[in-house]
Amino acid sequence: MNTQSNAIPESFAARRVPPAALSSTRPMYWSVRRELWENRSIYIAPLAAAAVYMLGFAISLVWVPRSMRAMAASHSEPQLIVLAMPYAHAAMLIGVTAFIVGIFYSLDALHGERRDRSILFWKSLPVSDLTTVLSKASIPLVVLPLLALALTISLQIVMLFVSAAVLWLSGVSAGTPWAPPLFQMELVQLYSVIVLVLWHAPIYMWLLLVSGWARRAAFLWAVLPPLAIAALEYIAFHSSYLCSLLQDRLFGFAAGAFDLQDKNGVPVDAHFIPLTQLAPGRFLSSPRLWVGLIIAAALLAAAVRLRRYREPL
Repeated sequence: MNTQSNAIPESFAARRVPPAALSSTRPMYWSVRRELWENRSIYIAPLAAAAVYMLGFAISLVWVPRSMRAMAASHSEPQLIVLAMPYAHAAMLIGVTAFIVGIFYSLDALHGERRDRSILFWKSLPVSDLTTVLSKASIPLVVLPLLALALTISLQIVMLFVSAAVLWLSGVSAGTPWAPPLFQMELVQLYSVIVLVLWHAPIYMWLLLVSGWARRAAFLWAVLPPLAIAALEYIAFHSSYLCSLLQDRLFGFAAGAFDLQDKNGVPVDAHFIPLTQLAPGRFLSSPRLWVGLIIAAALLAAAVRLRRYREPL
């Protein structure tokens, strides 16, 4: 009996396998995957925008051959701008859609788990509050911009091939200009995505902080206090510094990241921005950019602390 009782533990000991070391990136990876599983609008909304635009573009191809012939015979408008417009509009539509999705996602990221009390379950897992908040912040700052860029490039390539097929079937002359320099446009789009992420980071982090603090109506708590302070400033001091600051944080990236006029002083059309008009050095050396990033980091740290001590609703 003693021999048998001793053999059983030894057999279990022989089968014992040391646990594999958990990679430091695995919790972050699965936290981001969880956000994608629970928030399907992150990818459904940009996909829907791309599908709607492609449908409209396909219908508009009926008139493309005639438009191409008219454009080749006319010199009233720069041909490059006309050719780039459909591709630029596709990028704008998907970019605006991703921005709107990022805003509403950030407003619900921490508030939603407190509202449905799932925060109690997630806090029981060996995942830190820092990892959880960083995974939520990565959606508007990393995942959505990369998804929007990939969708834009894919859509533009499909548009290019479909346009080529339609023009070839319609018998348009091979010498007729029909496509913009798409590779150059895609490089500008990549640069624009990086610029927008860095510039809008304080906006997303503010919304994330409000999401973790507000008990209800997170959107109103995020929007009304800045508007009320701006109105008070105007009434009391007849100035609009805060309003100008908010407007600059939304749209002020363009003046710092791009040369808005060419060397002849002619304004650059937003539908096609040449590579020579990019100004990354000026943008990265802008004090407004770094002040915004410091504020974004402070808001992110505050959101981590809030999640650590905030109770469910």
